Amino acid sequence: MRSRRRLLAVFVAASLHAQAPFRQALPGYRFEFPRDHFAHPEFQTEWWYYTGNLRTAGGRRYGFELTFFRQATEAPSSSATTTGQDRARASVWDIHDVYLAHFALTDIDGRAFYHDERINRAGPGVAGVDPASQSIWNGNWTTRIAGDRHSLAAVAPRFRLSVELTSLKAPVIQGLNGVSQKAEGAGQASHYVSLTRLVGKGAIEIDGARADVEGSAWMDHEFFTNQLGRDQRGWDWLGLQLDDGSELMVYRLRKSDGTADPYSAGTVVGRDGRSAHLGDGDFTMTPAGETWSSAASRATYPISWRVTVPSRGLDMTVRTPLASQELIGRRGFTPTYWEGSVTATGMRGGAPVAAVGYLEMTGYDKAVVLGGPTDTRR
Repeated sequence: MRSRRRLLAVFVAASLHAQAPFRQALPGYRFEFPRDHFAHPEFQTEWWYYTGNLRTAGGRRYGFELTFFRQATEAPSSSATTTGQDRARASVWDIHDVYLAHFALTDIDGRAFYHDERINRAGPGVAGVDPASQSIWNGNWTTRIAGDRHSLAAVAPRFRLSVELTSLKAPVIQGLNGVSQKAEGAGQASHYVSLTRLVGKGAIEIDGARADVEGSAWMDHEFFTNQLGRDQRGWDWLGLQLDDGSELMVYRLRKSDGTADPYSAGTVVGRDGRSAHLGDGDFTMTPAGETWSSAASRATYPISWRVTVPSRGLDMTVRTPLASQELIGRRGFTPTYWEGSVTATGMRGGAPVAAVGYLEMTGYDKAVVLGGPTDTRR
């Protein structure tokens, strides 16, 4: 218990105080794979985010989220100055990075939502990122990235997931010139890469009942030291996989007064994998009237949205098949946010189009802080 309390205290301290000399996300970064699928310890905060929509042969629908976070407590250069004697006294239990993970499963047709979270230090292999074994893990929640293949597995007390996914498209570098700028100023940004069309199959289990499933997924990987500005309370993020073979990602950064921030942005990805950046003036993402209020957090979330990209002739309405997909941070310092499966219908260039995807909304109960003193989750 004392060890767990110390770990939580370290995580809170690391979340509130960015420590120099962590590296900043600056223009000109050149991505290289498979290297950049794995850890970047010179940056303070990093996450790997998988979301997807699955269904059985009989058509029963499920959504899933599996997320791994790495939060550094000290920059690599600070430990490099220690003496040999100090290093000899170092313990495998010393905390240099704290690892947090979230796992959620949505039984859409069963009208049920399950989620769990965990926090660990690396310890003797308890959690970590290892390019040699191509693995990212927190306990028995794992992903293995080997070329275009991603193997995901997670086990919680009431539910579990095991899927094998293949990326059909090359990684998409979000933003411009290697950075996704989130606020005014050098370094108020992230290096952000997405795999927008993963497909595959596997199995899910809920309360001992197993189902074979197949479907599609999306993966986001970001690393940074500082990101959002002080006047930015949260964001609304949407990733859609359209039935014409294209994808759309947009995020709406929200100021403290609820208005959209001009650093809101997005990306369109064509069937051929070519991507184009969207600035704040290139799209709209506005609430479409439906809301859901949480009894647990007392937050009210807009759960329907209208999204347009005029240059692409795209106009869609996004809705969720299950309103109650809120993840409650049970340990006090972890964020509470809404993240869930959505569907979309509309028109593209005069022809009907439909999509599946995931919607994330944060900062509706309170501003979320994770990273440096002005950073939040995305």
